[in-house]
Amino acid sequence: MFAAKHIPYNQTTSFSKIVTGYLGGTESLRPFYGQPPTLEGIREKLKERSGKAIDREMLVSVLKQQYEGMNASATVQQNIESLLSSNTFTITTAHQPNLFTGPLYFLYKILHVIKLAASLNEQCPSNRFVPVYYMGSEDADFAELNHTYVDGKKIEWKKEQSGAVGRMVVDKTLVQLIDELEGQLSVEEKGAEVIQLLRKAYINGKTIQAATFELINELYGSYGLVVLIPDHPLLKAQMKDLFADDLFANKPFSIVQKTSERISENYHAQAYPREINLFYLKDSIRERIEKKEDRFFVLNTEISFTEEELKNELNEHPERFSPNVILRGIYQETILPNLVFVGGGGELAYWLQLKDLFETYGVSYPVLVLRNSFLVIEEKWKKKIERLGISTQQLFLPEEELIKVLVKERAEHPVSLNGNFETAVELYGRIKEQATNVDATLSQHVAAIQARSLKALQELEKKMLRAEKRKHTDLQSQVHKIKATLFPNNGLQERVENFSRFYAKWGRSFIEELYNNSLTLEQQFTVLEERG
Repeated sequence: MFAAKHIPYNQTTSFSKIVTGYLGGTESLRPFYGQPPTLEGIREKLKERSGKAIDREMLVSVLKQQYEGMNASATVQQNIESLLSSNTFTITTAHQPNLFTGPLYFLYKILHVIKLAASLNEQCPSNRFVPVYYMGSEDADFAELNHTYVDGKKIEWKKEQSGAVGRMVVDKTLVQLIDELEGQLSVEEKGAEVIQLLRKAYINGKTIQAATFELINELYGSYGLVVLIPDHPLLKAQMKDLFADDLFANKPFSIVQKTSERISENYHAQAYPREINLFYLKDSIRERIEKKEDRFFVLNTEISFTEEELKNELNEHPERFSPNVILRGIYQETILPNLVFVGGGGELAYWLQLKDLFETYGVSYPVLVLRNSFLVIEEKWKKKIERLGISTQQLFLPEEELIKVLVKERAEHPVSLNGNFETAVELYGRIKEQATNVDATLSQHVAAIQARSLKALQELEKKMLRAEKRKHTDLQSQVHKIKATLFPNNGLQERVENFSRFYAKWGRSFIEELYNNSLTLEQQFTVLEERG
């Protein structure tokens, strides 16, 4: 169904300096991570991780509880049971419960952990590797999670709920969005199939985390993916000491702040630690905790505690404390026997700020792997691209730059003055030498004349290019349509479009093709072109 092409991430112009530096093994980043994202690095991490004990019985007990009433595949059940064994480790990715899974990359990162776990099971047969989706259900940024885009159309859930998004409840307005999608997708061959998936998951009265759990299990349960909702009292209880350090000694803040300052010498720091990196989570509340004078306040509420009261609250109800981005990772690695974390560019950037925090608390720091990225090109767009002679790498150029390249290729007469610029520079070099021999003070005068002349030539070149572009208005229109469709809002397709339109067209085959074309540790961008 698809033909795959691969290009290095740094040729897409879509990833930050810190991410491309990490992938390239830049020496300045070396102190901020453990093992590199290679098979050998994972094998070394496996040796290290084997000496770190976790409460496997509790983890399995919680997972079994969360899977009650769920149609778990035999592979999922076997994977959960296998976590009791000290020879079993997890390969994990994390994401919030976006509406209908949100942008495509949500699915790509899950497929990546599934494919990587399968590969490691073959290459390291004495161990077992379980793919895990760690649901960030405690996220309260509703404005970020309440919408998605289907074929460029924004689908948005408007509600009157608050707190952690995962605890919010599916209501009539959300169900109506599925009705709206049905009208949009029913024209496709598999449209009814994807609508049925959504209707089965998003039932009126069900929590968003339960609905997301259902949908992800339907999509990936056959691959053995284990879904974990970390919003659980028994899991949070394992973090009481660290949470206390955060609340009362601000220790994580001081550690991560120092690391961030070192990273900021060469790169932009992705996350910023606070003195307290915990939210108070209860019912429909998830708000930051701040200390003012001798009391601890839950912002935007009437709730406050003395230090002693807050210590008692933490001891009796650890589930009421929710980590922010600074503490989320160390929570994940405390409760899971994890080897590898697969994340996006932003996630990897903030994980690099956390290594010293992990070392301080004796928690194993995982191998960081950049999640897979795809650009899916349907056949009609593939044909247009081929007719214009656009290469895979050129496709990632900004629109104006791509048009400039194509116009120059099609021009009857050269519109670039590159050769003439070089000739002009050489000419002025000779003039400067001659004038300086007469009077050394004339050097600056010649340089000023040269600067004015070259600027005029640059303006001439721009006018020549504009004149040539006017001859190719149809070309410009075609390029604009291609770029607007494949790179919505001048960004990557995977950061905007939802999976549902592609599933409506190809059905389950779309997921299978993505899996088949998912890379493991190659760390390259994949372009998938539909075959006729």
